[in-house]
Amino acid sequence: MKELTTSTTPSTARMWRNYALAWLAYVALLTVVLQLADPKQRGFHWTGFIPVVWLVPQALVLALHWPLSGWMERRQVSFAMRCLIHGIGAPVYAVVSYALPALTYGTTQPLAYYVWPMLYAMMGYGVIATTFHMVRANAARRRQEAAMQQAHALLVATELNALRSKLNPHFLFNTLHSIIALTRKDPDAAETALFQFSDMLRYVLDTEKTGHDRVTLDDELGFVRDYLELESLRLGARLHVDWELDDNAGGHVLPALSLQPLVENSIKHAFNPHSRPGRLVIRTRVDERAGRLVLSVGDDGPGADLARVRASTGLGLRTVERRLQLEYGGDGLAIETAPGAGFVVTMAIPLAANDKDFS
Repeated sequence: MKELTTSTTPSTARMWRNYALAWLAYVALLTVVLQLADPKQRGFHWTGFIPVVWLVPQALVLALHWPLSGWMERRQVSFAMRCLIHGIGAPVYAVVSYALPALTYGTTQPLAYYVWPMLYAMMGYGVIATTFHMVRANAARRRQEAAMQQAHALLVATELNALRSKLNPHFLFNTLHSIIALTRKDPDAAETALFQFSDMLRYVLDTEKTGHDRVTLDDELGFVRDYLELESLRLGARLHVDWELDDNAGGHVLPALSLQPLVENSIKHAFNPHSRPGRLVIRTRVDERAGRLVLSVGDDGPGADLARVRASTGLGLRTVERRLQLEYGGDGLAIETAPGAGFVVTMAIPLAANDKDFS
C-alpha cells in the first residue's frame, strides 16, 4: 500500500509560476494601455512605464497571502475571523499602495480621485486572497480524499483477510469430516484420501505463506479435481462430473479457493442428501468481448428457493461472493435455481485487472 504523501511541492511551484505569469501579463497589458492613453505620446517612451513599476511591490505584498492563508489553515481560523482579517487588510493595503506613490511624487489630485483606484486595489486584494485560500482548500481536499482512499483500501484488505481466515478453516473442517465419514466405510480409501488431502492442504498453505492468493485457473482446477476425487471415494457412482473447459482460459488468474466452494456447495446440497446419482457440470470460458473470465458450477439436484438461498447464513457462497465484491466490485455471484430445477452458480472476473494483480 502506498504511503500518503502530504507534499504539495509540484502544485505549489505551478501555482507560483501561474501567479508570476499573471502579473507579467497584467504588467504588459497595463503598459500598452498607458502608452495608448496619452494622445501626445508617439511611439513607446520609458516614462510611460514608471507607474507600472509600482506593481512589483504590490505583487510581492499580495504574495504574503500564501503564508497568511497557511497560518490560518494550521490554526483553524474560523470563516468569520478570516473575513474580519481581510476586511481590515484590504483597505489598509489599498491606502498604502496608493498613498506611497502620491507621497513620493506629490499629487495635485483631490482625495476623491483615489476612491476608485482604492476600490480597485481592494478588489485585487480580495481576488488574490480568495485564490490562495482556494488553492489551500483544494490541496486539503486532495489530501483528505487520498486518506479516505487509503482507509478504504485498508478496510478492504482487512475484510479480505478476515474472509480468507473464515474460508480456509471452513474448507478444512468439511474435508476432514468427509474423510472421517469415509474411514467407517472404507479404511483403505480413507488412507488414499488423506494423501490427497495433504496435497490440497499444501495448496492452501502455499497461498497463505506467499501472502498473495492469486492462482491460475489451471491450478485452481487441479485443486478442485483433487477435491472431487476425494469426494468420489465417499460418494462412489452417485457422482458424475462433466468438464466443459475453455483451453484459452487456463492461464488466467483468479483468487485461490474461489471455485472449490461452489463445487462444495453442490456436493453438499445436491448429492449428500440423496441416494440417486447426480450430475455436476463445471464450465470455464473467456468472454473476450466483455473482458471477463466466466466460471460456472451447476448440478441437477433438487434446487432451492432463490430468496431462501440469499437469506441463508451459509459461509461458502457468501464468503466467495463478498471476496469478489471487494476485489472487483459488481454483484459477485449470479445464482440460478428453483425447487426441482437444479442449482447453477456463475462468477465473472475481469481479465485486465486480474492479470495485472497477478503480475
